[in-house]
Amino acid sequence: MKTNVSLAAPMATTYSYQLKCSTCEAVYDQRQLQTFCALCGQSPISVKFELGTSLPQHLIDFEERSMWRYAGVLPLKNKLNRVSLGEGWTPILQLDTLASRLGMHSLLLKDESLNPTGSFKARGLSMAVSKAKELGVEACIVPTAGNAGGALSAYCAKAGLQATVVMPSHTPEAFKKECLAFGAELILVEGLINDCAQKVAMLKKERPYFDVSTMKEPYRLEGKKTLGYELAEQLDWSLPDVILYPAGGGTGLIGIWKAFEEMKSMGWIKEFPTRMIAVQATNCQPLVATFSGLQSSSSNYQGKATIANGLAVPRPFAERMMLDVLAQSGGTALAVSEDEIIASVKEMAKAEGLLVAPEGAALLAALKRLLKNGQIEAHQKVMLLNTGSGYKYLDNFDF
Repeated sequence: MKTNVSLAAPMATTYSYQLKCSTCEAVYDQRQLQTFCALCGQSPISVKFELGTSLPQHLIDFEERSMWRYAGVLPLKNKLNRVSLGEGWTPILQLDTLASRLGMHSLLLKDESLNPTGSFKARGLSMAVSKAKELGVEACIVPTAGNAGGALSAYCAKAGLQATVVMPSHTPEAFKKECLAFGAELILVEGLINDCAQKVAMLKKERPYFDVSTMKEPYRLEGKKTLGYELAEQLDWSLPDVILYPAGGGTGLIGIWKAFEEMKSMGWIKEFPTRMIAVQATNCQPLVATFSGLQSSSSNYQGKATIANGLAVPRPFAERMMLDVLAQSGGTALAVSEDEIIASVKEMAKAEGLLVAPEGAALLAALKRLLKNGQIEAHQKVMLLNTGSGYKYLDNFDF
C-alpha cells in the first residue's frame, strides 16, 4: 500500500510534550522516572504532545522501516538512546477466503506476529526500554502473561540492562525459554498476571527495579500508538470502519485511539469514524462485565486462565481509559469461549495460511457474532489486529 506524500521532504524535530495524569491532568517532571498518578487514585500518566498543524512529509522518516519512522511524535530526547530491533511496519493482509465465507466485501488483518519476539509487545517495550536507558535505569521488571516478558528480555539484552520477568507458571514453555535465552531472570508464580503483579510489588521493595507494567509507566503506550499511525499510512490515510482488538491490558486499544486523535489535531485525517471493538475471553472478561453494567469496575473481578494467555488480565489498570475509547468510538465489548478461540485458530490457519495467536483468533469468532446480529455490515471496511505468533502456543493445541 502506498502513501500520498513526498519521500524527499525535510524531517521535523520531535514535538515537545508534557507528562500528565490521564484523569486529573496533574503535570509530572519528564526528566524523572514516572509511574502513575497517586493524586487521583493511581491513574495512568500519559504523554501529551503540543501538536500543531503539519503534514505527514514533515514528520515521517520514510527511510526508516520500523515504528521509529514516527520518532517526531515519540518522547525520546536523544536518538542515541533508541533501542530498536526493527519493530513495527508490519503488513496489512487481505483475508480473501474468510471474507468470501462471511459474505464480506473485504476483510483486513494487521499482522503483528512479524515483530521481533513475535508479538506487538515489541513496540511498547522498544519505547519503554529506550526511555529507561535515557533516564539511567539499570534494571527493569515486568509481570506478564507471556509476550511482554519475552519482549522486555530482548530489549533489555540489546540495551545492556537487567530484566526480571514474573510469569504465571502455566504459561507455555516457549515463552519461558524465550526469556531465559535473552538472559533475563525468570520467576514463576501460581495464578494470573494480577498475582504476578503482587510478586513484582514485593520484589521492588528489595531491589531498585523500574516497573514497566502495562500502563503503570507512560512510555509503553507511546510505542503501541505507532500501530495507529502505521495503519493509517498504509491505508492511504483512510481509516477502517471497524477495528477489532483483543483486549487484555488494553494498551494497544488506547494507543491506536491516541494516534487517531493526534493525527486529527495535525490535520492528517479530518475525522475518524472508526468503531473500536474490544474482544475478551469468556474465562476472563472484566472489561465486558463493566461495559455491560454487571459491575462498577473490575477492581474485584476474579478471572480464570485462558488459552489466549494475553487476555487473562482480570483487573486491567487502564480500564477507565479503555471504556472511554469504546464510548468515544461508539464501540462495544464482547467475549468468546475457549472452544470458539481454538476453532478460530484452526480455521484461520487452514483458510489463510496464518498461524495466529489465540488472542488474534478470538477476533474471528467475535466478528462472526457481530455480523450475525447486525452490529457489523458486510460492506464495511473491517480490520482484525493479530497481536502475535501462534507458534509459541503450539504445545497447547492438538491439530
